[in-house]
Amino acid sequence: MLDKTYRPQQVEERIYAEWERAGAFAADTCSAADPYTIMIPPPNVTGTLHMGHALTFTLQDILIRHQRMRGRDALWQPGADHAGIATQMVVERLLEADGKTRHDLGRDKFIERVWKWKAESGGTITHQLRRLGASLDWSKERFTMDEGLSRAVRKVFVDLYKQGLIYRDKRLVNWDPRLHTAISDLEVEQRQVMGKMWYFKYPVEGDGDRHITVATTRPETMLGDTAVAVHPEDHRYAALVGRTCLLPIVGRSLPIVADEYADPEKGSGAVKITPAHDFNDFEVGRRHGLDMINVLDRDARLNENAPEAYRGQDRYQAREGIVEEMRALGLLERVEEIEMTVPYGDRSEVAIEPWLMDQWFVDAETLARPAIEAVEKGRTVFVPKHWENTYFEWMRNIQPWCISRQIWWGHQIPAWYGPDGEIFVELTEEEAAAAAARHYGETTALRRDEDVLDTWFSSALWPFSTLGWPDETPELSRYYPTDVLVTGFDIIFFWVARMMMAGIHFMGEAPFHTIHIHALVRDEQGQKMSKSKGNIIDPLELMDTYGTDALRFTLAALAVQGRELKLAESRVEGYRNFATKLWNAARFCQINGCEPDPGFDPGACRLTLNRWIVGRAEEVLGQVDRALDSYKFNEAANALYQFTWGTFCDWYLEFSKPVFQGADEAAAAETRATAAWVLDRILILLHPFMPFVTEELWAQTERPAMLISTRWPEAGEAPLDAESRAEMDWVVRLISQVRARRAEMRVPAAAKIPLLLKDAGPETLARLEAHRDLITGLARLSSARDADGEAPDGAVQDVLDEATIILPLADVIDVAGEKARLEKEIARLAADIQRFDKKLANREFLAKAPPDVVEKQKERRADAMQARAKLDAAHGRLAGA
Repeated sequence: MLDKTYRPQQVEERIYAEWERAGAFAADTCSAADPYTIMIPPPNVTGTLHMGHALTFTLQDILIRHQRMRGRDALWQPGADHAGIATQMVVERLLEADGKTRHDLGRDKFIERVWKWKAESGGTITHQLRRLGASLDWSKERFTMDEGLSRAVRKVFVDLYKQGLIYRDKRLVNWDPRLHTAISDLEVEQRQVMGKMWYFKYPVEGDGDRHITVATTRPETMLGDTAVAVHPEDHRYAALVGRTCLLPIVGRSLPIVADEYADPEKGSGAVKITPAHDFNDFEVGRRHGLDMINVLDRDARLNENAPEAYRGQDRYQAREGIVEEMRALGLLERVEEIEMTVPYGDRSEVAIEPWLMDQWFVDAETLARPAIEAVEKGRTVFVPKHWENTYFEWMRNIQPWCISRQIWWGHQIPAWYGPDGEIFVELTEEEAAAAAARHYGETTALRRDEDVLDTWFSSALWPFSTLGWPDETPELSRYYPTDVLVTGFDIIFFWVARMMMAGIHFMGEAPFHTIHIHALVRDEQGQKMSKSKGNIIDPLELMDTYGTDALRFTLAALAVQGRELKLAESRVEGYRNFATKLWNAARFCQINGCEPDPGFDPGACRLTLNRWIVGRAEEVLGQVDRALDSYKFNEAANALYQFTWGTFCDWYLEFSKPVFQGADEAAAAETRATAAWVLDRILILLHPFMPFVTEELWAQTERPAMLISTRWPEAGEAPLDAESRAEMDWVVRLISQVRARRAEMRVPAAAKIPLLLKDAGPETLARLEAHRDLITGLARLSSARDADGEAPDGAVQDVLDEATIILPLADVIDVAGEKARLEKEIARLAADIQRFDKKLANREFLAKAPPDVVEKQKERRADAMQARAKLDAAHGRLAGA
């Protein structure tokens, strides 16, 4: 017998271990079944499970379990990313505790230390994925730094280099002055801060006292200015184009150039151009052939290209000195306090600098063309479709991709340099030495490039490198291309697009048929979760408190396409109650002898009640399949919730009680078998969403297989009986409306009242006759009959199809008092609505109030309008004076 209470903490770890022992997650390369593949977005090896992980992995697991039960050979490929910068920082902090740096160990010993850390502490995220119930094929787990993937990375680099698609160039990168490495755009955090805009006057050469005013938020970079730009159609400066101005402090002549980058509406309309320290200025510099003067070193201190007085100074110290010198020269026109965006390294938490240096780049523009075409031609489809626009916008304006990083942990670039700087790119050191010997005509010492590759470079190969490429493995031929990628919109640029480019270039076709983009998880007010706001919701804590199934079902139910997911703990608690409801329903069935019958034929049911619930179970199967096939997880979850809690638990099991307790043993046996069959159907359909509680309930009866390996139902296995559906749905609607009117009029729960049906047709009267006992019992009625006249005074009325429901209430409530109460409440709500309307029409309020405050006012007005409409309807239902 089932315990009275479901305790997930006592169930989940045991069940997951049983699944693993049974090999329930394993794909079968030799299977005759159609393959179905999802590649996990590899979490960082340093990572711990956060709510974004919980969402994306829950949705993927729902799809995998669904397709596995449908009979597909389902591969959910697991693995982790080596997370170059993040992992190196973790290990360096450990060394700091011992008073050491990585340089004390040297590169080889430091790398050994990182591998040791991974072996001891790098498995946290995989253990937490097991907590979430993720049914990954752990036998195929990969790591972006394992030997197989490393071989793939080296081959891709060498091939792209020899095809002219990887090259070395001097360009601007996001430079982190604390970590001493270039970082990707994804590792840059844009922070809104208050700062200053300084307006400097640069003297126009050969024109007396005339100056041209430029503005900057970073005065220290002016030392690297090599031009001033004005818009070609800005008449104020037309006569100055082609002339020069003098760079104060430095004394360098700067050409005044015409370029559309300058905005006549912004500031003075003239822009100082510092090609070595600003990404936009870099492009202007290239267009006009300007010098590129780097005035900062790797620590963001002023270097040898700055005037001697500033050399060695920190950028902010130099900023203060330069401003004061410009003030002393009379060339500081004005200073403005402004709100501005400053890029910070997300790990170092220092302001990053655009820095000019030699780096390795990928010709992303060339690789992007076929990746754009794959989506344009529909070979790869985004869901929701509007994310294609984001993808196209980035891909059609793609810039060279900087792939080199100045750290030690990662894939070291397979490039070697000869004594004269000649570059040799080969798969191995031996091949590089042989190439150098052919080039120089003798054996020559080479120096290997010390940089490693951007973590996203190896991640871009994930869909095929994990399957054994560059070898032609059975897994590669069977599971590539994959079926769907499920991920958040924040990495469309950094991961999705790069996988598309790499997959098409090396495999000849896109790595995914479908890319499902889900929203980000926010708090219940719609705010982004962050440590600074203190609103981070820990999925592990929610799983500990409410059970994993409750969290999973919550995330699925809230995953509406194209809408932000606002998570409140109360929703998780609510779906914990849903798991409890399911448990109690199973216990009720067990107590009443409802056991699965292998020979049960849902099409042979004779009772209207059973034909109805069998048909409704068939309907919900179709709803779930259609919703999951179109990635509408919320629709599938809500269909299951409504059917399980509402149709099955609240109605069918209640309707079944008189049958179980009645004298008709054949009817009771059929109903017990039907209840067991429907409960099994519910467990199967809920399993992808709530795997633990459903597996535990499934195991209460002897079964040929675990639930995870049980066949998903086929459409059409159970009949749809339109007459039974219409009849029982009518009973449900009648009882529901009577209950709603009782609650609305505050009829005491113990009071039994009469029901009259006016203008009811023969079919309605027949239904009333057939189900009178159910209706009177569940609606708490003293009687239920056809009306033989007009409604008495003090009766409340409602409409059900062609009939009018009449509930005489004069004997159980104070009708006049109830009308007065409703009128008073309606008047209060009308006043509230008027107050909201006045505030929302106030232009001053709309101009000054934050958007969330305005939105809250609109929501409160809508709530008041809805409440008033309900009370108006209730008032109108009271008949008589």
